Amino acid sequence: MNEPSIGVFDSGVGGLSVLRGLRSALPGTTFRYVADTAHAPYGERSDGYVTERPLRIARELRSQGATLLVVACNTATAVAVDTLRATWPDMPIVGIEPGIKPALALTRSGRVGVMATRATLASARFAALLRVQCGESKVNVHLQACDGLAAAIESGDLDSAAVRSAVERHCNALRERDVDTVVLGSTHYPFAAHHIQVAMGTSVAMVDTGAAVAREVARRWKGEATSGARLTLQTTGEARMLQAVASRWLGARQARSTSGLHLN
Repeated sequence: MNEPSIGVFDSGVGGLSVLRGLRSALPGTTFRYVADTAHAPYGERSDGYVTERPLRIARELRSQGATLLVVACNTATAVAVDTLRATWPDMPIVGIEPGIKPALALTRSGRVGVMATRATLASARFAALLRVQCGESKVNVHLQACDGLAAAIESGDLDSAAVRSAVERHCNALRERDVDTVVLGSTHYPFAAHHIQVAMGTSVAMVDTGAAVAREVARRWKGEATSGARLTLQTTGEARMLQAVASRWLGARQARSTSGLHLN
């Protein structure tokens, strides 16, 4: 139960997009994933709430043997990662932020769109990221708060009317700004990237930072690969739903799943 592992968490299933890259970069590594589904989505919660939940989850993952933590949630990174690092300075903690820098390098027209939750876009951390990355750049960055999109993706049906409607609504705003590069600023959004690409057009570039996070975790992870590596999925909601999504999106059919995780 307490073997060294990498702990990964998100407000729901979106962080599975990060977990997919982590498992590819670190085969033979034991991962423990927590989906805080009963409290999702974080992007529509208060800062205090979004700070409290990651603290509880991190404490639980540490008790289970996690020696490195991945905050696979843009909102939780923006609001709570500094508190997490201050609470456990001995533990490597890797967060995820919208890929502003690669988007600036890709844009041809100087117009970039950032799709993210309202909480991420309103955070002081994101404001600082914009100041540092944009600097004196003349690039026009349009911030699109994608209300409802993460919640629609949480259903697990990526072709649902709710997902398609939310994508079309938010992409319409980006089309009006004539952006040529779109930053996927939530770990949920890569799972709807095929719809976003269609809505924006094939000439628009998509930026997802999941691969960069996997490289950073691989650089900092000190554990050794083993043949007995396991994937454990845990949720504060229904295990059956998380297992079904993980099986479909990750091919993780043998993962151990538990539901109703109680976090004190």
